[in-house]
Amino acid sequence: MSEHVKSFAAVDLGASSGRVMVGRVGPESLELTEAHRFPNRPVRVPEGLRWDILSLYAGVLDGLRAAGQVDSVGIDSWAVDYGLLNADGALLGNPVHYRDARTEGVAEKVWATVPAAELYAATGLQYAPFNTLYQLTAARSTAQLAAAERLLLVPDLLAYWLTGVAGTEITNASTTQLIDPRTRDWSHDLADRLGIDLTLFAPLRQPGDPAGLLLPRVLEETGLRGPVPVTTVGSHDTASAVAAVPAAGQRFAYICTGTWSLAGLELERPVLTEASRAANFTNELGLDGTVRYLRNIMGLWLLQECVREWGQPDLGELLRAAAEVPALRSVVDAGDATFLAPGRMPDRITDACRESGQPVPESRAEITRCILDSLALAHRRAIREAEALADHPVDVVHIVGGGTRNELLCQLTADACGLPVVAGPAEAAALGNVLVQARAHGLVGDRTSMRRLLARTQPLRRYEPRGDAAAWRAAQDRLTRG
Repeated sequence: MSEHVKSFAAVDLGASSGRVMVGRVGPESLELTEAHRFPNRPVRVPEGLRWDILSLYAGVLDGLRAAGQVDSVGIDSWAVDYGLLNADGALLGNPVHYRDARTEGVAEKVWATVPAAELYAATGLQYAPFNTLYQLTAARSTAQLAAAERLLLVPDLLAYWLTGVAGTEITNASTTQLIDPRTRDWSHDLADRLGIDLTLFAPLRQPGDPAGLLLPRVLEETGLRGPVPVTTVGSHDTASAVAAVPAAGQRFAYICTGTWSLAGLELERPVLTEASRAANFTNELGLDGTVRYLRNIMGLWLLQECVREWGQPDLGELLRAAAEVPALRSVVDAGDATFLAPGRMPDRITDACRESGQPVPESRAEITRCILDSLALAHRRAIREAEALADHPVDVVHIVGGGTRNELLCQLTADACGLPVVAGPAEAAALGNVLVQARAHGLVGDRTSMRRLLARTQPLRRYEPRGDAAAWRAAQDRLTRG
C-alpha cells in the first residue's frame, strides 16, 4: 500500500446490525469495503429489554480480525444507552435498551424538579422518553446503579474493552441531556438539582482525540500487529453520518435515514428558544464545534417492523407495489410515540388511519405506501420548521444512510419538500468515522475538504421534485386536524 494511503477500521453499530468497515484513504481517494457484518439482537429477559453487548463485542473482534492490519480503529453507535462498571472495571449487567419500558412516566418526575422549558434552555435536547437523563432517574433506586463507579456510553464501553482507557466522547455525551450545548461541557447545576453524579462519567473526549492502543490480548485475538491506536470519532452514529454529508456550502438540510430519520441542519450555534422546544427540535453536538439541529422521526423502523410481522417478504417487490398505490390516501404522524415499541406495527398503522377518519390501508402495498408518504411528509415538516426556527434557508436536501437505497422514499421526500434531493452515501456513518480517523492521521483537511472528497469518490443520485405541491400541503393539513 502506498505510504500516502492508510487503512482505517470503522466499527459502526446500528440498532439492528453491526458492521466493521475498512476505509482506505489517500489525498484523492476514499474506498470503503465491508469486512464483517453481524446481527444486533436485543434480548427480553424478566427484568426488561437488554442489549446483548457481549455478542456485539464478539462481532467487533471478529470484524477486526477480518479487517486485517489497519492504521487505526474508530467506533460509533446509537446514542443514549450505557453500561455500568464496578470499582474493578467489570460490567454490571447488560445495558438497558432505550425501548425498555422503565422510563415510562419518568419525565414528569424530572419536570417536577426542573420544568421542561428550563431543561430545554439548559441543554437544548428535545424530549424523548429514553434520554440518558430519564434512564438514570429511572435507575436511581437500583442496586446496580448504587454499585457503579463508572458509566460508559455504548461506543465508549467497547473502546474501553479494546484499550483499557475510559473516556466519554462529546457528540454522544450531548444526547444524555446533561451537556450545555453553548459551553460543550457538563451542566453541573442541572445534574446537582436532579441528583445525578457526574463523576460516574469518564473525562470528555473530542473527535480526533487518541483513545488508547489495542491491548495485547486484543491484538492476540484479532491477529493484528501492534501498536494499533483507537481514535475517537463522532461516536454518535448521526454525528459521523452528518460529517459524511457531501454538501457544498451551508444552505443544505440533511436526513440521516435508517431505523430512525434524523432530519435537520448543521449550525454554528444552538437554538434554545421556547418555539424550538415546542417544535421538539434537538441541539446535539457535531464535529468541529457545530450543532446538529434536528428532529427525531420514527424512520424506517415502521416499515422494518411491518416486514418482520409479514414474515420478511421481498422488499423490492413490496416497494414496487407500493409505488403503484395512489399517493397520500392516508398518512400518519411518523413521530408519534404510539409507534415506538415493537410489535403489531401493521395493526397500529391501520388503527391510526381509522381513528383519524382516513381510508384504512388494507394490503401490504397500501400500508407500505402509507408509511413512506408519512415519512416524506415528516421530513418536509421537519426541514421547513428547522429553516424557520433557525433562520437558515435551504436549497438542497441530502439523504444519507440506509434509506438512500429506497428510491421511492427519496423521490417522495423531494416531492414533499419541493427541493432537490441528493441521495448518498449509504454507509455515511462508517465513512464519517473513517474520515475523522484519516484527518487525525494527517490525510484529510477540514470539513469542507472531507465533503469534497466524498462528493468526488462516492456514488450519489439526484432526485428532482415533481407532482403537486398542494397535495402535500393538504395532507399535512389533514394530519394536523386529525
